[in-house]
Amino acid sequence: MTIPVSDFLEIAINIAVLLVGIASTLSLWRLLIGPNVPDRILALDTLYVNTIALVILFGLKQGSMLYFEAALLIAIMGFIGTIALSKYLLRGDIIE
Repeated sequence: MTIPVSDFLEIAINIAVLLVGIASTLSLWRLLIGPNVPDRILALDTLYVNTIALVILFGLKQGSMLYFEAALLIAIMGFIGTIALSKYLLRGDIIE
């Protein structure tokens, strides 16, 4: 009995969603209980990367290109947020 390739892809996407969901949960846990601020910023950075992965996986599952554009927007906003938080942590001011 052979399983079609699309079924393998569906199984792989479901497994990936499960694993990225677990990674997101662990990142959220670190964000909530992080012992210091740099750990929380790193957890937030990891959380937005996991969110991008989940959006892309959902886009693959739905077969829509709109989710990829949403993932790009999340990436841009997450990068800017990480830079702003890091500058605030280092200098105490975001804009010089």
